[in-house]
Formats: sequence, structure tokens, C-alpha cells
Amino acid sequence: MARELKFERSIIELNKKIKEMKNVSEQADNTELFQKIRFLEERATRLEENFYQNADRWLKIELSRLEHRPQMLDYVELLFNDYIELSGDRLFGDDQAVLGGFARIDGRRVMLVGNQKGRGLKGRLMRNFGMPHPEGYRKAMRLMRLAERFGLPLITIVDTPGAYPGVEAEERGQSTALAESMFTMSTLATPIITVIIGEAGSGGALALAIADRVLMMENATYTVSSPEACASILWKDRTMKETAAEALKPTATDNLTLGLIDEIVPEPLGGAHRDKPQAAELLKEAIIENLRDVTATDMETLIQMRFERFRNVGIYHDPNGSNTPGGMSTGKEGEE
Repeated sequence: MARELKFERSIIELNKKIKEMKNVSEQADNTELFQKIRFLEERATRLEENFYQNADRWLKIELSRLEHRPQMLDYVELLFNDYIELSGDRLFGDDQAVLGGFARIDGRRVMLVGNQKGRGLKGRLMRNFGMPHPEGYRKAMRLMRLAERFGLPLITIVDTPGAYPGVEAEERGQSTALAESMFTMSTLATPIITVIIGEAGSGGALALAIADRVLMMENATYTVSSPEACASILWKDRTMKETAAEALKPTATDNLTLGLIDEIVPEPLGGAHRDKPQAAELLKEAIIENLRDVTATDMETLIQMRFERFRNVGIYHDPNGSNTPGGMSTGKEGEE
């Protein structure tokens, strides 16, 4: 989705007018004009802050899908050094929806694995809109095992609507690849940090997110199904997508409340796409801090904690007094 949001377009137009007024004010010393510019700047900031603070869940879905949000390769350029991409799964081919390789962050060597959605029609087709085939997950597992072999922390960057659901993906073992990726990450003897930077959907996202720390950008989303798919399944009507979005609770705040992530990484006002360098700096601080914490924990303890963390996902409160593993928590104790 290359377009801006409707509200975002109005803010951009207002900021353009303010810029034009500033250009005029530089040519004439006009105190009244300076005051008007300052008033408009403060008003624009207040409007934007209020809008995004009170944004509904569907707006967050739209923000997470914006094509001009920073993608994996943007963060590679802004955050990491000495990136060396590794290709192929050694079985079928090189899936361009999943990228990875060696890199450095803050002087520390790490292994990167993540999704790239691409931009423009040609770029998105090449990346399959960020939806990996089985060979993408097998490439990811190959790099994960390399990280373990060389004692490198693993950083996964998730930005996918989900695993590709096409017939050819199923023929090549999509469900098996997803299960194997989750199993590999759950037992991998190296620290793992996952960062959700945009849209994270279904098992296709979870297959790259079994981590010791899961970070989530402020305007990213993480959910078991897209609102459109959920609406089609429950109501047989895709126009119910906004209702589905409210029920799915996909936002960073929702996921933190449900205990599915560990930390929300703040974004510049209006979203990470408004100021990519600042968004990257905020993300870098969070990654470095969490890397320091997880690498200070001994490996046996880390793996056990990782197992228990995901084993406890989906435990809900039984009104009879016991905690029962089952469906996803609704966040309302006593409800089934």
C-alpha cells in the first residue's frame, strides 16, 4: 500500500503550508506571521498526537502495512555494519522473501534473518509480498544453525502477512517447514532476539519469532490471522475486517498486555516512515540493551526459559480456579 492514510495526507498538506509561510517570513520581518506559524505548528503536533494516541486497531493495521515504512534492508543499512548476505536453502532455491547473513551491530557480530516485502510492483513480486515459500524457511533454518555453530546471537526481523498459501508451497512442504523452523528456534543454543517491524501474521510470522526477547515497533501488528481472513471465516464477509481487527487485538499494546511480546519500541510521531533514521536509532538502542541482557544468561537457562515462555502462551483463567492451556487469552479473566 503505497498511499498515505487519509489523515496523514491532511497533516502533510498542513505542514507544506507551514513551510511556505516560513519561506515568506524569511523574506520579511513580520512578528504577526511568526506567531501564526508557531500557532499552526503547535496545533498540527497536537492534532497528530491526539489522533495516533486514540487510533483504533484498524488504523494500526493500515500503518503496519504502509509500503514506505522501513523494511528489513532499510534497517540493515541504518543499523548494521559489514552485512554479508547468504543465499539459498541448499535444497530447492533462494526465496527472496527471506533474507539473512552475517552482520555487526555496535561492534558485535550477529546473524540476521528476516522478511523483505519489497517496494513497487516489480520489487513486491520479486519478494512475493514478503510471504515466504518453504525454501525461505529452510534458508532461515540454515542460517540459524550457522549462528549456533559460530556462537553468534540471532536477530530475526519479522514483516510478513504470513507464509505463502499457494499450491506450490503446499506441494513443497509448507506446514512441515513452518513446524521445523519453530522447533529449530525453540532448541537453538544461541541467544535470539526477534523484532516485529511491520505486519506479522499467522504461523508465517511465528516461525521466525520463537525468541528469548520479542520486541515490537509501536505501530506494528502481530496476530494469528489477517482481519480480512478472519472476517471471511467468521462472517463470510470481508467488509467486517474492522470488526475483526478489534477482536483480534493485533496492536503492540494488545500484545504486550497479553504477554506475547516483551517490549514496545517507540516510533517517531506519525510512524517510522516519517523519520527512518530516528526510528532506526530507537530500535538500535532496544536491540543493544536486550542483546546485553540475553547474552549475560547461561545457555541452558535461556533455552529453558524460552521453552516455558511459549509453553505458557494461550493459558487462560478458568472460572473454576485453575489455569488451563487452551485458546488465546482474551484478556478478560473468566471468559472462555
